[in-house]
Amino acid sequence: MRLVVDTNVIISALIKNSISRHIITHIKAELITINFSEEEIRAYKETILKKAKINKIEFESLMEKLKEKIILIDDFIILERLEEASKIMDAIDPDDTPFIAAALATNSDIWSDDKHFEKQNKIKVWKTSDLVKLV
Repeated sequence: MRLVVDTNVIISALIKNSISRHIITHIKAELITINFSEEEIRAYKETILKKAKINKIEFESLMEKLKEKIILIDDFIILERLEEASKIMDAIDPDDTPFIAAALATNSDIWSDDKHFEKQNKIKVWKTSDLVKLV
């Protein structure tokens, strides 16, 4: 199984030792995310630090542990599928279009609890609750 991991799942894993973190570290699947995800996480870093009650060093350490489990794919890989992804996702939530493009480009499903992804029918979406059963 190959899953494109939505940013919110990664943020959830950073904020607390949650089921999302457990799945990331234990699932027998190839986990992928996009550069935008890391940029978004960095943009919310201060909020994550406050909610997680961790310092910057602990944050960076945790990020490194998660990055060992999640492959960051190059933007070049998703560019070929961005137009197709736009047709699928732009009308629903254009911020999610790159994740659809990544799924198309890597022949992956998506892991997200974001209801926007459920409004499309081209890519299978796994919720965290679905993946709990597989771990």
